[in-house]
Amino acid sequence: MRDVVPHRPGMKSKVSVHLLKAHSPSDLRAAVRGIRGEVRFSEALRDFTSFHIGGPADVLVLPADVEDLCLLVRQARLLKVPLFVLGGTNLLVREGGIRGIVVNLSKLNGITDEPGHVVYAEGGVGMPTLMKHAISRSLSGLEWAAGIPGTVAGCVVMNAGTRLGEMKDALKEVRLVDQKGRIIDCPLSAIRFSYRRALLPRGIVVGAWLQLKPGAREKIEAVVKEYLRHRKETQPLALPSAGCVFKNPPGDAAGRLIEAVGLKGARIGDAQVSEKHANFIVNLGRANADDVIALIKQVGRTVEEQTGVTLELELKIVGQP
Repeated sequence: MRDVVPHRPGMKSKVSVHLLKAHSPSDLRAAVRGIRGEVRFSEALRDFTSFHIGGPADVLVLPADVEDLCLLVRQARLLKVPLFVLGGTNLLVREGGIRGIVVNLSKLNGITDEPGHVVYAEGGVGMPTLMKHAISRSLSGLEWAAGIPGTVAGCVVMNAGTRLGEMKDALKEVRLVDQKGRIIDCPLSAIRFSYRRALLPRGIVVGAWLQLKPGAREKIEAVVKEYLRHRKETQPLALPSAGCVFKNPPGDAAGRLIEAVGLKGARIGDAQVSEKHANFIVNLGRANADDVIALIKQVGRTVEEQTGVTLELELKIVGQP
């Protein structure tokens, strides 16, 4: 089994794309035998990504719970069928789709309160849901996540963040299903973090313990409301996108560089560099993955030629052309 925890390819002179080889229908069916969650063959992935772009998965599986996922991992490993975890945000799926089994964790959506202002959230919990849970209990520490649409698992894997903070600031421990289908708990001290990256043991993030702190509910709500207002004013939240396309280079902002070279509003097909925030590419309605990739290449090339700065992708590109 490979690529259980998605990597984030960089963009140097070219766009990095992840491909998976085909497997026989009998192997695919055997790999999902006994799964209690949803199993969908040849399922289009556009409805599962924030870009609203993406071809079919050979098999899309929504495990019923962590034990269901463990079974899937063990069976897929035995048959050498690859698994890919579909985060949905910060992701572009190409039109040829993804070979093997694609896993969606949306049914892993439980939240549990523990002593000491600790909250355990399963990997499929959306960050807006988790933040609302914390606010309802007057717990501070997740205000930075206001407006982030991703899941707990996705935010752990990419160490998601904003100018107010990042995921590692709230993490205490992470639960994974490893490559052999075993549940392991990984303390914060065993994880290395960097900008938009967490170096974890290979496996699927299925939950996280977050260390929060008590606070005044009115103050927490005010911070969240103000930051949501700021994001709505500065980011194209009304259009499909995958969030920021490029990582910010040291000491600068990718959006500023893209705007400085005159590419704000640039368009290929229905893919457009946002007129509100130049580090977003938006889908105006009928954009496909090739449109987005061509625009990414144009932006990267132009910025490098005019400024000497090589932009690195934050967006992940997966699937067959």
